[in-house]
Amino acid sequence: MKFVAVTSCPTGIAHTYMAAENLESIGKELGHDVQVETQGSAGTVPLSDDVIAAADGVIYAADLEVKGKERFAGKPFVDVGVKKAVHDPKEVIAAAVAAVENAPKAGTPEAAAAAAAAASAPPSKPAARDVGVGTRIRTWLMTGVSYMIPFVAAGGLLIALGFLFGGDGVVAKLYGGTYDGVTYTAVAPSLENGFAKGVDIYTLLSQAGFPGLMFLVGKVAFFMLVPILSAYIAFAIADRPGLVPGIVGGLLASMVGAGFLGGLASGFIAGGIAYWLTRLPVPKGVRGVMPVVVIPLISALLMGVIMLLVLGKPISALQTGLADWLNSLSGTSGVVLGVILGLMMAFDMGGPLNKVAYTFAAGSLATAIQAGQMDSPALSIMAAVMAAGMTPPLGLALATAVRKKLWTDAERENGLACWLLGLSFITEGAIPFAAAHPLRVIPSLMAGSAVTGGMVMAFGCTVEAPHGGIWVIALVGNWFGWLISIVVGTVITALLVTFLMSLDAKKTEALAHAEDLKEGVAA
Repeated sequence: MKFVAVTSCPTGIAHTYMAAENLESIGKELGHDVQVETQGSAGTVPLSDDVIAAADGVIYAADLEVKGKERFAGKPFVDVGVKKAVHDPKEVIAAAVAAVENAPKAGTPEAAAAAAAAASAPPSKPAARDVGVGTRIRTWLMTGVSYMIPFVAAGGLLIALGFLFGGDGVVAKLYGGTYDGVTYTAVAPSLENGFAKGVDIYTLLSQAGFPGLMFLVGKVAFFMLVPILSAYIAFAIADRPGLVPGIVGGLLASMVGAGFLGGLASGFIAGGIAYWLTRLPVPKGVRGVMPVVVIPLISALLMGVIMLLVLGKPISALQTGLADWLNSLSGTSGVVLGVILGLMMAFDMGGPLNKVAYTFAAGSLATAIQAGQMDSPALSIMAAVMAAGMTPPLGLALATAVRKKLWTDAERENGLACWLLGLSFITEGAIPFAAAHPLRVIPSLMAGSAVTGGMVMAFGCTVEAPHGGIWVIALVGNWFGWLISIVVGTVITALLVTFLMSLDAKKTEALAHAEDLKEGVAA
């Protein structure tokens, strides 16, 4: 059979492309032709109309709303989460085959009735899989997070590079001239309002140089975190009508100091308002101006009233409380938090818990940098999360190199790739191993990451960048302690997974040997 598929995950990075690769390779192995459209962060190359027309069925392996879903209307389909296609592509393809076989055959009365019903019905999207309220809320939230993360990475790295090349004084030069003793913390309160009045931006840039330019651009990217988060949560709920109230609500949340938490609240509220307005029955004469005038006007106004007069101050107080709690972390409490974040990073390797831990760290880092709190524990939390996310693939890479007989040839190749993935802070590199040996691999990964997270907090390591792994080591405070933490976590992961795999060593090695023979015969 011929299938077309669409894959997408909340961040649009690893799961999106791993699911696509699995569907294509397993489909070929089973004798089917599967062509995949990846709707990820690297952009989307849409499937051609000819390929879609020739397909027998459609596979949706997506955690986000599929773009252009109407292109596949009328074809048998299966709708699963992206992790299902990563972990069990054979079952997904089997379900797609069953959907095609159970669909009404062309030329039968059932097919004619279905075609007549489709022709008379208004255009609609294919039905999605039945999901609960909790799953929908998580999908909406992760849509916002997926669009926010590139701003976190770009803004954080640019700000960090500005400090790296210009020192702490780059901010004083950029925001107030060349004043002796003026630090980031001293001028931070004025950053929300931009530059001092009457000062030409190009004069300031000439004083701060290229490091100042990097800092400025990074600051602008960071300022957009909350509006982007809010906008795309609302977009996930209400489609395009949610963008205007989402952006307005996010900007207002930033202005009143509600920050990241305010962005979350404004996104859900804006999406709900926009969705409600799009469902209102209105006269035909008004329908044409609803999406461009009425809905943006009313939704933006309502969002402004709610954020400025109702939610702004309470959420700002909650945000301040969270910041104060982070700043109070030290000693044992910091180590415990590092252990918990390490466990979360390793448990599902890019899944919901992993993203919650990362989003918490990145949001805390953004808040600290925006407030000029460069000594905040938020920088240590980011260092702990990044290090704990690196050890799972690194530990498996080491394990496959130490005891090669315990692994198949394909797993040993994945192990080689895991060296680069781990060093680059791409935790998802561990997924193929966890999918094949969950009870042996996942506990090992969690143990190594928990130790790493706790050690990083104990050593007081910091990082000013929200991503990058080993490649941003120049931006790491106490880089030696950070590296030691990663090495210890990597070794613990490798030792534990090797031990657990060795409990039934003869069976494991026999399976690996059989798999190697099978691949050799196929070659």
